[in-house]
Amino acid sequence: MDTTTQHIEKQEAQRVSRRNKPVGPHYKWIALTNTTIGVLMASIDISIVLISLPTIFKGIQIDPLAPGETNYFLWILLGYMVVTATLLVTFGRISDMFGRVRFYNLGFAIFAVGSTLLWLTPSTGNAGALELILFRFIQGIGAGFLFANSAAILTDAFPAHQRGLALGINQIAAVLGSVLTRLPPFLALSLA
Repeated sequence: MDTTTQHIEKQEAQRVSRRNKPVGPHYKWIALTNTTIGVLMASIDISIVLISLPTIFKGIQIDPLAPGETNYFLWILLGYMVVTATLLVTFGRISDMFGRVRFYNLGFAIFAVGSTLLWLTPSTGNAGALELILFRFIQGIGAGFLFANSAAILTDAFPAHQRGLALGINQIAAVLGSVLTRLPPFLALSLA
């Protein structure tokens, strides 16, 4: 019993010492880069599906405007936003309690898994549509972690006199992500 208690106390002391360990001078810029990329990816994914819906439905062999199949259309398009918006505050609170960076990284991993699963969707027909909806939900969970923690991580990383710059750059990436998906294809290709 004493060895278990001592082991737990030792782990807690290590965790506290890591938490209080000073970060390098470039940490704030690394945090800004990582959080900005995460927010950009998550905001692009909100509306990027809109552009590719005709190809998606052609690939899974469904007519989204046929009677009884419009639900697939709506859930593929809006499911990501519903999940992200629903879980955002909860994920923010959980991250405050157990570590923002840890849950931001978890969100990045979940988002990547959801994206990979969407790419690998094996089925067609109704099963394929349901898989796409489920995988968009998984992506939305990851995006919830990314959105909930990016501003908090930047607030912790930057001193007060640079915080506005960091948060501004981060939020410009969020807006830019939603605008980029609405550009006409010929303009988007010429910018790339």
